[in-house]
Amino acid sequence: MSWPLQPAHQPIRILLVEDDDGEAKAVQRAFLKARIANPIVRALDGIEALEILRGSERRPRLEKPYMLLIDLNMPRMGGIPLATAIREDPELRDAIIFILTTSNRVEDKEAAHLLNVAGFILKENVAEDFLQLFNLVDCYWRIVEMP
Repeated sequence: MSWPLQPAHQPIRILLVEDDDGEAKAVQRAFLKARIANPIVRALDGIEALEILRGSERRPRLEKPYMLLIDLNMPRMGGIPLATAIREDPELRDAIIFILTTSNRVEDKEAAHLLNVAGFILKENVAEDFLQLFNLVDCYWRIVEMP
């Protein structure tokens, strides 16, 4: 299953921003377990993610529609600074962002909430949370008409 088709029949592309190979593989396994076949592009940190979202000499621009799954703690640029940069960029600010973390700190959740992050997913429950998340987002995409 590829999450849902947009009016132009394009699947939602997923940008996974995760510096740890083991965690990235766990996310990919969760996608397989949930039978979600959407294209996944991976960035190792926030700086690389911005290059992918904006396009650069090294990387082509990730085409919309897309959703971001961002690790909270990464070298060079972590999840909150990346989400801040995205929200401040007029071309990117409407991106759907989910934060992936091992942290259950209230401060992290509050910072994410202030940036209009759609969800805060604990990595220890990633397979279960993703299945619930994808069912919710699938419903969202079916109801909301994207431009």
